[in-house]
Amino acid sequence: MTEELSLPKPKLGDYVELTKPRLSLLSVLTALVGYCAARPEFDGWTLGWLMLGTSLAAGGVASLNQWMERDTDALMKRTADRPIPAGKVPDGSAFVLGVLMCVAALFLLFATVNPLAALFTLLTIISYLGWYTPAKRWSRWSTEIGALAGAFPPLIGWAAGEGRVTALGWILFGVLFFWQVPHFMAVAWTYRRDYTVVDFPMLAVLDQTGVWVARWSFVNTLLLVAVSVIPSFLGLTSWYYAAAALACGAWFLWRAGCFLRADGRDLAARKLFLASIGYLPLLLLALVADRLILVS
Repeated sequence: MTEELSLPKPKLGDYVELTKPRLSLLSVLTALVGYCAARPEFDGWTLGWLMLGTSLAAGGVASLNQWMERDTDALMKRTADRPIPAGKVPDGSAFVLGVLMCVAALFLLFATVNPLAALFTLLTIISYLGWYTPAKRWSRWSTEIGALAGAFPPLIGWAAGEGRVTALGWILFGVLFFWQVPHFMAVAWTYRRDYTVVDFPMLAVLDQTGVWVARWSFVNTLLLVAVSVIPSFLGLTSWYYAAAALACGAWFLWRAGCFLRADGRDLAARKLFLASIGYLPLLLLALVADRLILVS
């Protein structure tokens, strides 16, 4: 009882941190990319509700994810200072906040955007919390499962813009899926010792040499580059976009290739991670600009 009374009262900033604002922003921005790439007639209300709904869903999922992983977060150096294990936010409060945000997101998107956008949001929530988060404890394929969950936001935006999802929307889904694998492989390799402490059977833990981690990153980067240029072959984007996609892809592929070398693999992983952070916004910006300006 004394320890509970001595805990500091949660601050607003602690609850904001619980929603992982930077990671949540990625979901919101990729939903926005999907909406803009669909080229709907501009509707400020729909766009506003879409942004609010995806923000609430992303923040709610982040809160519930940390609530579910509060035991393992407390054991890893990189996560020990998160709001729940650090004692900044009670785990019950985190659970209630996460549930309320997810429910509000689904209600708002269903009522103000359309049922398909709400459905893709529901699939995001279920796949992330019901599949990916538990899979981290028992499956080597947890990264790929997480990539599947993280690829849904563009479909939310596309559904909001067009009321259905056509070929380019699914290609965006593929881009987000394949991008996440080298991105998170680089993260997993960098923090492999933390993941080993909590017995997460990730590839970076199972493969202590890093050979298969690097090879799998390279393969998925190749697939990413291939998928990224498909829109131009289908006439959905101009060849200017294809040139930009290939240029960005060559840079990303080079970094993935450097990760293949055993010498300096730790440094190469960090550089691959930074390249992934730069690659995605450049590619998506080129796509949206091409769709809105160059494609009739």
